[in-house]
Amino acid sequence: MRVVIINQYQITMINKKISRLPEEELEYIPLDDASMVWTTYDLGVSTALLCAGFQLLSVDRDNPRKALFIFQKANDIEDVANRYFSDRLEVKARSFFDHLKALKNKLYSE
Repeated sequence: MRVVIINQYQITMINKKISRLPEEELEYIPLDDASMVWTTYDLGVSTALLCAGFQLLSVDRDNPRKALFIFQKANDIEDVANRYFSDRLEVKARSFFDHLKALKNKLYSE
């Protein structure tokens, strides 16, 4: 079973069930606090980070020419990003494609 958390909703991918998470499971993360978030403008590394299990918090599209992807900071997020840029990160091809498609849908649908 694959579970995806989007904002306060939990989506179970097997049966497409959507349920609201209890309030105590939600955590406020200020998006302007550099100690709490990791950001990039790169669509490829954002896709790779999603494949590696990192949480995308938001996509900032204040600039109409590019989008800023905002991830929750984790201990090894820099290492995974560096492995992506040095072509040493291995992810499943289908997972990469699915996450890329979801990111593009998010970018162009709003």
